[in-house]
Amino acid sequence: MSTGTFADLDHRPAVSLADLNSAAALQTRTDRKYVVEAHRAVDAIEAFGAEVQVLEMAGRRTFAYDSVYFDTPALDSYLLAAHGRRRRYKIRTRTYVDSGISFLEVKTEGARAATVKERIPYEPSDSHRLTPAGLDYINETLACSIGSVPSGNLRPVIETAYRRITLYLPSSASRATLDLGVTWRRPGGQAHELDGAVIIETKSGSAASALDRHLWAYGIRPCRISKFATGMAALDPSLPANRWHRTVSTTLPLRPLSR
Repeated sequence: MSTGTFADLDHRPAVSLADLNSAAALQTRTDRKYVVEAHRAVDAIEAFGAEVQVLEMAGRRTFAYDSVYFDTPALDSYLLAAHGRRRRYKIRTRTYVDSGISFLEVKTEGARAATVKERIPYEPSDSHRLTPAGLDYINETLACSIGSVPSGNLRPVIETAYRRITLYLPSSASRATLDLGVTWRRPGGQAHELDGAVIIETKSGSAASALDRHLWAYGIRPCRISKFATGMAALDPSLPANRWHRTVSTTLPLRPLSR
């Protein structure tokens, strides 16, 4: 399947999921994120001269993702992130729509702002709720990683959907993703799409990847964005945007979608 707007990537070598996970699993990693106008992102990727391989499965190179984020009624997870607390966490289900596979994931901040992601297989039919076994996993994981558990009942607070292209960079054994058509929706609310822009995310060790350095040379700088927290702040102006205020107000063009 074509990568669409990023047609140059159709001509790059493919990498299988098994090989990608073997070479760059990166469950503990440093993430750098960029919100980039679509045409600038295409130009920058086309001009990237280093070796790049594109994840391909069953002839596809673009894959649909659906994530549901959970928080307490007091929005503890969101507020911990908004105020930059060290022992913050995120809880979500992630569904790989094309393959019908889901995971329950717990993400925490490790040493030096590295993201630590742990996950277990989950039934797609349970993606919008937490089962007793799922809650046990969350509590055990958070008790071990940050020394505490959520103080209230966890419930869905926001859902994201997008199409993703995943790149492998052999020179740094790192990966990057291009997220297109990103949408956010609060429970029972209207969906909003990131209009005319894509999210580029690099996932590497502590050192910047060759793609990071290329984007910087291209005048594209990282920004603070979290699909969970920035989406919450963008859709609910009453929440403290704090770390994402500039992103929400200047670099996150949202367009409401018809119901």
